[in-house]
Amino acid sequence: MKNIIGIILVALLFYSCKPKEEVTSIKLPNWESRKAAITKMDSLAQGKSYLPVYSHIYHRFEDRTFDLTITVSIRNTSLTDSIYILKADYFNTAGDRIRQYLQNPVYLKPMETIEIIIEENDTEGGSGANFVFDWASKSAQNLPLFEAVMISTSGQQGLSFSTRGIEVHN
Repeated sequence: MKNIIGIILVALLFYSCKPKEEVTSIKLPNWESRKAAITKMDSLAQGKSYLPVYSHIYHRFEDRTFDLTITVSIRNTSLTDSIYILKADYFNTAGDRIRQYLQNPVYLKPMETIEIIIEENDTEGGSGANFVFDWASKSAQNLPLFEAVMISTSGQQGLSFSTRGIEVHN
């Protein structure tokens, strides 16, 4: 009986220890249908926003990390006007741009939200990752809102927190 319990415990131990998954591909959002042809850029209010994100955080010791899934929300806060996202660049902890999410400007309808998802096994950004967004709108009254939710679950426990972007100036 003791041998059977021991075998079951060892089997459960090996079953519960999954190897860390490698990032096999980066899924970029398909915003082809959102391409914006902006003809009069000088008539638009323009800005730049910084959003801190975390692809992992440290726990217990400096060499132990907890990987996180990141949901970046890009929100149009205007009830009446579209906004344009001109750039969406992802930087790692060292400040190196590791991904460029837009090849062309995209639009968001009034009150619309679009998202960028960075999967839990994509830890390239690190604990000091961030996004920089360039944007434009008809009015500087209703600025776009950039938020990120970081989350991970394991068993019955989970961890989540959020960050909010700030406007930055060159």
